[in-house]
Amino acid sequence: MKFLKTFNSKPFKRPTLNSFSHFSSVIESQTPSSSIPPITQSTLLQSIESSQWHFIEQVAPHLTPSLLSSTLTTLHQNPQHVLHLLSHLHTHPHCLNLTTCCLAICILYRLSSPKPSIHLFHHLIHSGTATNRMIFDELTRARDRLNTKTSVIFDFLVRAYCELKKPNEALECFYLMKEKGVVPNIETCNQMLSLFLKLNRTQMAWGLYAEMFRMKIRSSAYTFNIMINVLCKEGKLKKANEFIGNMEALGMKPNVVTYNTVIHGYCLRGKFQGARVIFQTMKDKGLEPDCYTYNSFISGMCKEGRLEEASVLLCKMLEIGLVPNVVTYNALIDGYCNKGDLDKAFACRDEMISKGIMPSQVTYNLFIHALFMEGRTGEADNMIKEMQGKGMMPDAVTFNILINGYCRCGDAKRAFSLFDEMVEKGIRPTLVTYTSLTYVLGKRNRMKEADALLKKIQQEGLSPDIIIFNALIDGHCANGNIDRAFQFLKEMDNMKVLPDEITYNTLMQGYCREGKVEEARKLLDEMKRRGIKPDHISYNTLISGYSKRGDMKDAFRVRDEMLNIGFDPTILTYNALIQGLCKNQEGEHAEELLKEMVSKGITPDDSTYLSIIEAMEKVDVMVGDEDE
Repeated sequence: MKFLKTFNSKPFKRPTLNSFSHFSSVIESQTPSSSIPPITQSTLLQSIESSQWHFIEQVAPHLTPSLLSSTLTTLHQNPQHVLHLLSHLHTHPHCLNLTTCCLAICILYRLSSPKPSIHLFHHLIHSGTATNRMIFDELTRARDRLNTKTSVIFDFLVRAYCELKKPNEALECFYLMKEKGVVPNIETCNQMLSLFLKLNRTQMAWGLYAEMFRMKIRSSAYTFNIMINVLCKEGKLKKANEFIGNMEALGMKPNVVTYNTVIHGYCLRGKFQGARVIFQTMKDKGLEPDCYTYNSFISGMCKEGRLEEASVLLCKMLEIGLVPNVVTYNALIDGYCNKGDLDKAFACRDEMISKGIMPSQVTYNLFIHALFMEGRTGEADNMIKEMQGKGMMPDAVTFNILINGYCRCGDAKRAFSLFDEMVEKGIRPTLVTYTSLTYVLGKRNRMKEADALLKKIQQEGLSPDIIIFNALIDGHCANGNIDRAFQFLKEMDNMKVLPDEITYNTLMQGYCREGKVEEARKLLDEMKRRGIKPDHISYNTLISGYSKRGDMKDAFRVRDEMLNIGFDPTILTYNALIQGLCKNQEGEHAEELLKEMVSKGITPDDSTYLSIIEAMEKVDVMVGDEDE
């Protein structure tokens, strides 16, 4: 990003502030060489006002923060001169400390564009030489020194933090403004709310929104749209509808974006009837649906596997003159890929190209993933080459697809080779990357390396989630390290990562492998105490554990408990019970269960028949022994 892109053009050539990235709070005083006359404020001002920029660059190494501060103070009514001066000091940041930067910002705010001021804040924040409070206090002193009444400089500081994706610092600055009696403008508040929404910090968004109300900061239509988006993200669709009513009560007309946000929220959760009601309300208000409106319906239906309905909507779009975009086609391609119908997915790709819509990175990633999942690795490699040929390099998603694919194939060497390549290319691994690698290490009984990956995640500032903890617990349980698996359960509690039914099912399976079914049973009770609902896997795990030990009374007792809760037996339930009965040589009872299984529409598999055949063979052997 070049600093001078925000400046007004001049006929002479000026260097940029591209390398202007580090500020020093130490005042450096250097003795001028004999060829340069003593530098005074008067000399410096005269050079600036007469545009003697070559001289400025020559004397720049000898400037001090104190001299620059006094010069800036004198120039406070001429922001354009200050702008030019800063552009010629980019290679000598020693004189641009916290004080001089804040003075410059308090002058540059007068320019028509806020970018120079905000960019100066960017560099100041990146330098790490001052805390949020220090910057705010110095900004206050600079404002007083220049007798500037404006408070927009504080808004610019908040915006700088927002642009750098620093939500905590932005919110702290907001409260510092409130403490000083400065009211942020609505654009600044909206930028903060938008950042919180993007980062999924919905509680921070509501906290700020409540504070805005207390400070009597009047919401704009954009504010309402953001908060409606927050409600939709939280799944509070009824409340989102009420917010539209609040907008109208305050004399603000909801726009297409407002209705599209709610429609998207409904479609995302498969509630298409509710989405259609909003759609009709929107049309009744005289607002015409756009491409985004239809994309929400098409994307939602494709995720639900309702591809025919999605295709009908695509035709409807074309009929009313709306032009589908790459998002529309990507939704359909994703739907067909998930269904395993790659022929139709490629047909969609060809159709979009025929309409002049070029495939995006997302399009290629969808095909690479689908081809990889079907074992068509050669075609997936060709797709990567085609993508690169169009100037699109593999991104984090592409690498995650490949790494996950090789991990599922058990090819740890290739997966880690791709991981190294990813890092070399400067692409930051994500939690998805590390989860895949943890999975394959667990399959290879390389749990020390898997544990080390968790430490690496934390060192890189990522927060481990439930998925990666479940992968670690699964690896340790599968490799007989049940005690280590339970240590991770404690770590999860310490890190406020809530376990789920998968966590407990995995631990129960670990106990059952070791024949400790009673301990597994206790975990089922612990799940319930923690408000985690056991699923059919939880009960099937216990049934299987008891059956393998031949404890059929306990196995059937768990089966009955499962039925009472409302879970129907699955093929796993029947197979476990039949295997247990056959092991106890209760062939007649096993055959009754087989008949019951078929009557419920569950088709026996090889495992079912193998258990019965083995039981019959044992009976034949025993009968043969008796005959002898």
